[in-house]
Amino acid sequence: MAILKSYANLLRSSPLARTISWIIVVASAIFIFGILGRNVKRKPVIDSIIPMIGSPGDEMTIEGSGFGDSRGTSSVEIAGSKITASGYSLWSDKKIKFIIPPNAQDGLVIVGTSAGKSEPAFFANENGIPVAAIASPITSIPVITSISAESAVTGQTIIIRGINFGSSKGKSKVYFTANRDETSSLHSSEQNENQDKNNIFIPATETDFDYIAWTDSEISVKIPDGASSGSVFIETPHGTSAAKKINVNFPYGKKQYSNRRTYVIQIAADISNHVASQESSILLYIPKPAVSSFQPFVELNEVYPEPFIVDDAFDIIHNKQLNKITNNKQRFSQTFIVSTFGIKGNFNPKNLGQYKDKGGILYTKNTSADACVPSDSKAVSSLIETIVGREKNPYRQAKLIYNFMTENYEVSEKVRTGNISPLDLIRRKKGDAYDFAILYTALCRAAGIPSVPVAGILAQDKSNVTPHWWTEIYFEGYGWLPVDVSLGAGLPFSSFIEIADPKEFYFGNLDNQHIAFSRGWHQIKQSSLNSKIVYRPRTYALQSLWEEAGDKTSSYSSLWNNPVIQGIY
Repeated sequence: MAILKSYANLLRSSPLARTISWIIVVASAIFIFGILGRNVKRKPVIDSIIPMIGSPGDEMTIEGSGFGDSRGTSSVEIAGSKITASGYSLWSDKKIKFIIPPNAQDGLVIVGTSAGKSEPAFFANENGIPVAAIASPITSIPVITSISAESAVTGQTIIIRGINFGSSKGKSKVYFTANRDETSSLHSSEQNENQDKNNIFIPATETDFDYIAWTDSEISVKIPDGASSGSVFIETPHGTSAAKKINVNFPYGKKQYSNRRTYVIQIAADISNHVASQESSILLYIPKPAVSSFQPFVELNEVYPEPFIVDDAFDIIHNKQLNKITNNKQRFSQTFIVSTFGIKGNFNPKNLGQYKDKGGILYTKNTSADACVPSDSKAVSSLIETIVGREKNPYRQAKLIYNFMTENYEVSEKVRTGNISPLDLIRRKKGDAYDFAILYTALCRAAGIPSVPVAGILAQDKSNVTPHWWTEIYFEGYGWLPVDVSLGAGLPFSSFIEIADPKEFYFGNLDNQHIAFSRGWHQIKQSSLNSKIVYRPRTYALQSLWEEAGDKTSSYSSLWNNPVIQGIY
């Protein structure tokens, strides 16, 4: 009591003491009301959850109040497991959205904030309910939860994690934003969603061995040649995932794909004058135009007669009973719509080092000899040592080989015929475009530079189409670089664009008049050991088998026409 009287006398006699007292009272009141407000007004409340019964990969929506305008350190847990930060797509004071994670079990759903935890709602995982349920396509749509790297370079392996990818790849694909200049006119109302996807995105490919591993929850895939910074998504037979972002860096320069040109191309072969038994048949392997970063759009427009196999990766395959050919003559015809881009290389070799992934399939396959590229020849081994000397930079090695061939060998416009070797070019000092492309590829492979010969046609106008061959070489962190040695050496050619110096241009750059039908050698197995086979050398595709007739076929005639361009757009 005495203390209170002394404190009262102090307040009456001292203005300072009265001021301090009022400050203490006001601060205490603010503190008390703040505590009450946090525990009463801000405590989260769940009004509903949708779905109450669902599966991992579904999107759950929680509605209620007191969640906070942003997530911060708040979280949602299902059966005691918290949702990770990457799982949320929306967090507001009255609504939360997130993807139900793969490990979600039956249990309580709770929203927790700094003010406390909500009263729980109940969730049931329908995968654990022992009753028949109607399947929902939504639950099987692929979902990407994370990508192992925010930035990568061409050829680098990334790991995509999530759910519903499928236990094996099958026909599923991973798409990346394409590195192309011409996208301004690709969103017209006349285009459908699939066309728009193909114009803007590019898939990782089997031909470059981009897919390393594929499981239902994890995909290991390389950044494909022709990809750029932007969206990544997965397409499966069950649907398409939402996109994630990735940056693609270009340490050695960024290729420029531009000047798109579209061609309508017809390919035909005629079979006639056959002599065969009733059971005999003939197989025709008609090459398809190859899909690549510079030739990303290939569509089969018409085909006659109905092919035996249409979805082979490399060929349209026809199988015809010879006794069913009317009037002893049959034409096999197919028309393709093909779009190509010109390439400007922009390569900077300054910091290019040795290949790091020499154990990878892309490297080993494309530095090894095969039936088309004799890179293990003694003549090739001796010549490559003379050309590159002590140079270790792969780009400069490739340029030395290019300069040597364009300066020392003469190119012939006429394609050679007969059973001849492209290595004759070393001795004769003169050869056709096939000789130049195969020898250049062989020399690059002998130097340890991954390379592929490319066969196709040169389109100069609708009436002037010729078979042609060139090379692509591969650099880690960059992708494929085109090299056309024969055009660089002076092969006559009428380009749609002005090329001041062909020798300089055709190392690393390419016009949009090169139409590829094969990249690398395609070894086709006979369907029967006793069948009669035909190989067509030095033509617009590199494959071991073109025709295969049954063993009961005595004779027949075949005429393969070079591809014909019916339209250029």
